[in-house]
Amino acid sequence: MDPVRFIGLGSGLVGFLLKYILQFVLIILPALTLHEMAHAYAAYLLGDMTAKDAGRLTLNPLRHIDPVGTVLLPMIMLAMAGFSFGWAKAVPVNPSNFKNERVGFFLTSAAGPATNMVFAVVAAFAVRLFGPVALPLSIRDWLLLFARVNLVLMFFNLLPIPPLDGSRVIPLFLPDKALRRYHQVEQYGFGILMVLLVGIPFLFDIDPVGAYLKATVAPLLYALAGMRP
Repeated sequence: MDPVRFIGLGSGLVGFLLKYILQFVLIILPALTLHEMAHAYAAYLLGDMTAKDAGRLTLNPLRHIDPVGTVLLPMIMLAMAGFSFGWAKAVPVNPSNFKNERVGFFLTSAAGPATNMVFAVVAAFAVRLFGPVALPLSIRDWLLLFARVNLVLMFFNLLPIPPLDGSRVIPLFLPDKALRRYHQVEQYGFGILMVLLVGIPFLFDIDPVGAYLKATVAPLLYALAGMRP
């Protein structure tokens, strides 16, 4: 390989890693932390101390990081495939501590996406209120990116597939017998999610989750920030 080309490749990789690390620390990690802490706080308010006792009722991001799912896998996927997928450490919840198990579990799950929506609105409205004149371009870009990441987390977690938060809506409408069957099917949720995220795009060149996020995240972001597509 041409030494000059090799040096250029290395510097490009270093720049990519530095940019990813900066975005991860300033944008992705805070959004994930707020999401998970909201689950813990909602469970605490509803009478379940499990997350609090596990040290998850905190804004310390280190308490919510899964080394593989939060750091290693997303970086590898972004570098190799151009897109990223990952997860934070699951917040422990004991539904039996709720007065109403189904409602309590649903509200605890809904707190994560709801919190992401709140911070997406705050960041996007800051762009709308102050505008490109009052805000330096770099700050405006970071606010928009923070809003976008929060919206992606919200809409992705609203998918009704276990273990995502949206799946907690379904038990609200199931009779006890059907609920027991649903819990049996939940163990296959992660596999179904992987088929949607990786299997179908790879085999058929169709990205259903990507299309769903593109149809939801961008229009709402533009509307909140007062921007045109």
